[in-house]
Amino acid sequence: MTDFGYFLVPNSADPLIEYAQLADRLGLDLIGVQDHPYQRRYVDTWTLLSVIAAKTERITVFPDVANLPLRQPAVLAKAAASLDLLSGGRVELGLGAGSFWDAIDAYGGPRRSPKEALGALEEAITVIRAVWSGERNQRFEGEHYHLRGAQTGPAPAHDIGIWLGTGGPRALALTGRLADGWVPSSGWAKPERLAEMSARVDEAALAAGREPSDIRRVYNAGGTITDGATEGFLKGPADQWVDELTDLAVGYGIDAFVFWPEGDQREQLTRFAEQVVPAVREQVAL
Repeated sequence: MTDFGYFLVPNSADPLIEYAQLADRLGLDLIGVQDHPYQRRYVDTWTLLSVIAAKTERITVFPDVANLPLRQPAVLAKAAASLDLLSGGRVELGLGAGSFWDAIDAYGGPRRSPKEALGALEEAITVIRAVWSGERNQRFEGEHYHLRGAQTGPAPAHDIGIWLGTGGPRALALTGRLADGWVPSSGWAKPERLAEMSARVDEAALAAGREPSDIRRVYNAGGTITDGATEGFLKGPADQWVDELTDLAVGYGIDAFVFWPEGDQREQLTRFAEQVVPAVREQVAL
């Protein structure tokens, strides 16, 4: 079944919890929050996700995606497992290798080359899964991270998925080889690129003895639902959104759409939930 969510920009001046509660009432499945700790206008992503989980009833939350260079993976794993337990299993974990290195460096984080960032991401997946195991005396020695007799636990309430926000060839291969999900965004993964990128994930999955369908595809869909003529991809009336999202689901294997609306958040979110989501679900089920 196709899932639908809301990409919540953590702007401190906005009624963030009100937006999240609206998404929950409208029956959406996911809330994703971007993670840029160095952005002075944003509240902390993990704190916001925790409050959202406490103030909603059913919706799943995830960082879209967590800034790994500024979030030590063992502690991040502990935080995710804790929130999953406290929320009744409503947490997934999006991870990113990092970008905006000047800003990361300004906050005391490491400045990594693309190769180093990818290596750290792979190590982090190993560390996080070890911490989620709940087993004692966990050990791992990597170039960037280690566990040396770590006493892990508690285990999360459910098997949390690790979803990677990756776009480069080697990072896509890593996604196919190790991740539970892939999180492309419409700004850099439009349909003309999406097929090739998805194929890299699939090829790596098959080479690792995995089924490509085991990797959840979660698409950040940025745009505007309008009353006028089309203005391009994901900018147009509701029926255009239905057609484009249905094509992405059926033709490109997208499993979930996280709506990143421009303009009035309440109005756009309501239109998405009422005019787009039911029609896409109906078309995908045909």
